[in-house]
Amino acid sequence: MSTPLNKNLTGSTQQMISYRILLKKEPEGGYTVTVPSLPGCVTYGKSIEDAIKMAKEAIELCLESLKSHNEEIPTDEGTLEYTLTVGINA
Repeated sequence: MSTPLNKNLTGSTQQMISYRILLKKEPEGGYTVTVPSLPGCVTYGKSIEDAIKMAKEAIELCLESLKSHNEEIPTDEGTLEYTLTVGINA
């Protein structure tokens, strides 16, 4: 599957990559966001909307760092997601 390309404001071509994010509601309020495909890419937002905005910025910064260090850019391609329910003894 090929990744879509977009032109940015300067006319350069950008590769568009989608990432799955996980938002965890924190007891003190707000949401912590992690990006499973980008280990160490973690951020926080006071609301869901703010958390998503912060996640986009964090992902962009992580990708810039990977690119500047000539490291591979990971994607979610080929990743399967499944939720398991297990019992525990009370």
